[in-house]
Amino acid sequence: MKLLSMLVRLLVVVGALNWGLWGFFQFDLVAFLFGGNSTMMARLVYALVGIAAVLSVKSIFKCNCSCHKGGGKCCM
Repeated sequence: MKLLSMLVRLLVVVGALNWGLWGFFQFDLVAFLFGGNSTMMARLVYALVGIAAVLSVKSIFKCNCSCHKGGGKCCM
């Protein structure tokens, strides 16, 4: 599970960096690395980044506070 969490975070960072590069410089790093944005590898990376984003949404709403585990309110 820890490996999956690390992979999800890495893919979200890759996606964020790609969007940042596109926003500032109109440069698509994934397309550049894989020979265009419609190649099978580029589409796979885009799909994996999208799946990683969906999986990471649940961590936004998850409380990892120790006080919550003891029955108290979340420490946010």
